[in-house]
Amino acid sequence: MSTFGGLSSSHRALTAARTGIEVAGQNIANVKTPGYTRQRAELAAVPAPATIGLLAVPGARPGQGVAVSGIARLSDEVLNEAVREASAASGFHAVRRDALETLETGLNEPGPNGLSAGMQEFWAAWQDLGNSAGDGAAAAVVLEQGATLASRIADGYRGVASQWQALRKDAATMVDEVNHAAERVAELNDAIRRTTLAGGQPDELLDERDRLAADLASIAGGTVHDRGDGTVDVLVAGNPVVTGSNVNRLVLAGPTTAGTGAAVSVEWERRPGRPIDLDGGELAGAVSMLAPAAGGAGGALAEALAAYDGLATALADRVNAVHRTGATPGGATGLDFFALDAGTPPALGLRIVPTGVDGIAAALPGSGALDGTVADRIAGIGREAGGPDEQWAGFVAGVGIASGAESSRAEVAALGLVSAAGRQQSGAGVDLDEENLALVTAQTAYQGAARVFTAIDEMLDVLINRTGLVGR
Repeated sequence: MSTFGGLSSSHRALTAARTGIEVAGQNIANVKTPGYTRQRAELAAVPAPATIGLLAVPGARPGQGVAVSGIARLSDEVLNEAVREASAASGFHAVRRDALETLETGLNEPGPNGLSAGMQEFWAAWQDLGNSAGDGAAAAVVLEQGATLASRIADGYRGVASQWQALRKDAATMVDEVNHAAERVAELNDAIRRTTLAGGQPDELLDERDRLAADLASIAGGTVHDRGDGTVDVLVAGNPVVTGSNVNRLVLAGPTTAGTGAAVSVEWERRPGRPIDLDGGELAGAVSMLAPAAGGAGGALAEALAAYDGLATALADRVNAVHRTGATPGGATGLDFFALDAGTPPALGLRIVPTGVDGIAAALPGSGALDGTVADRIAGIGREAGGPDEQWAGFVAGVGIASGAESSRAEVAALGLVSAAGRQQSGAGVDLDEENLALVTAQTAYQGAARVFTAIDEMLDVLINRTGLVGR
């Protein structure tokens, strides 16, 4: 290698060191950038030439320096997929946990504002009337407590219906987010493919695509399949929502109001009427909570609505069955205390029939206005096995158990996500200590290469300007 060849090797060394400094600087600059994957300059030694032109080069010769073979993106697809899977599980259980906790809080059980307390006050009012038959004030309390209990049942039903509708809107927003992210992934696929074909370095584009893929996993349980040409397919429930630069949009189908008995489902826009069986993500969690009632095995919110309806029906049936056997102060018999309005959910249509104390049948027929036997019997409904109180307590306990179990699952899933993200970041995340060391190393290499330049420059100065002058 000639002296001028040494200058070429030194120049390559300077270029490689400068690239290392620039890459370290890029990593340091993006230490707080969400989704950024650290990069590393990959170097390769340049071998000595075996020939010059057509002539073989004799003797041992040093190499021709170093070259930057590429900028490596330190991403591990196995770890990325683990994060996506953990995100899907965490998103699913988090949505269900939040919905169940909101439902449980709305029940106000145990507490003075819960239905259990309201029913106890209702039965206590009948007991007081039985003990004070003929007392107009006691009869008025029965009417008041009956109307209050019906109002509480209706309010509870409306609260759950509002929660159902809010979650349904959230699910629609999630579908929109999936479609938007899918469109962006398709755009990035095209940009990455073109950049790669042109010999460019699409690292930052890959970072954005990975971040969007993680979002899709969290929302809809999306999985990623590498096509081998720089693009990826994103699958939802085993079918592609993104294929190269093409997008298959999702839609949310089904009722927009609670209590219809129909199912809310996610479908492909191009194939309406065929629900997608989502297997993870926030959207799957929302759809599972919006499912219709199925005898205790359906969606929690619809089951809660059914429980309110069941309680209203049970109250009306049990109380009316006993009330019909009694007589009012005027001697009327066969009267109902509660009524259920037709065409309305029982929980919303429950109301008291008597408009005054003279409509309450607290006595046995022919026993006189001071008899409170029927009032006592109605008060005893609250203690019956399988009665409205026991029925409601069983539902409340079921919600509490489900909420606690889902909270535990969500906590485990969240810990799994933290663990998966930690493993991913251990390789892909920027470590300032490591980057500072890389920066110092590249700086030292640059200084060394510059020193070689100086030495060769001095050699050339002797060769050009002082040849033939030595010894004069």
